[in-house]
Amino acid sequence: MHRSRLGGLIIDCLTDDLDRDAAFWSRALGYEIRPSDDPDDERYVILGTPDGEPYIEVQSVDHPSRVHLDIKTDDLEAEVQRLERLGAARATMVKHWWIMEAPSGHRFCVIPLHPGQNLGRLNTWSEDA
Repeated sequence: MHRSRLGGLIIDCLTDDLDRDAAFWSRALGYEIRPSDDPDDERYVILGTPDGEPYIEVQSVDHPSRVHLDIKTDDLEAEVQRLERLGAARATMVKHWWIMEAPSGHRFCVIPLHPGQNLGRLNTWSEDA
């Protein structure tokens, strides 16, 4: 058995000014920009959502602008296999998560939970789910 849930909304921006775009989304959604001390976050701006709500990131990308979902899980491989049984396909491994493609063609990410991370209610899946 493993657990997962919607983890976040990622606003992908094909942009040359991520700060401008993040400022727009910050004001539009009413969330403050939260600074990151992770040097790997240079392509991401995190919006400060309250505990228990999905996180929102504004991300600089090299493909057309769109929004994608992140699914957080306590067992990456089990969740990816569950989604494959539902018809999704693995597209690319990035760092420590998978970019997946739904049967509809939508891209989304499956990301491991950080130890101690509180995401509220998680769905529990058995191997045959």
